[in-house]
Amino acid sequence: MPHVIVKMYSGRSNEQKQALADAVTKAVTSTLSYGDEAVSVAVEDVSPERWVEDVYKPGILGHSDKLFKRPGYDPLK
Repeated sequence: MPHVIVKMYSGRSNEQKQALADAVTKAVTSTLSYGDEAVSVAVEDVSPERWVEDVYKPGILGHSDKLFKRPGYDPLK
């Protein structure tokens, strides 16, 4: 039962968020052979000024051992 959380800068429309959730769901179902009903997707808006403290440090730096796709930026430099 995959549950995917997408954290991103705020400002995207609900239509864009739904399109992203649909694409993530399709990727999960086709890659992991789950049915559509087994997948849930949440989108969390984060203001740009809170990104480093709320997402980058705890979710990226703090979990580098779990990342399968690393970002190509470093806001701490």
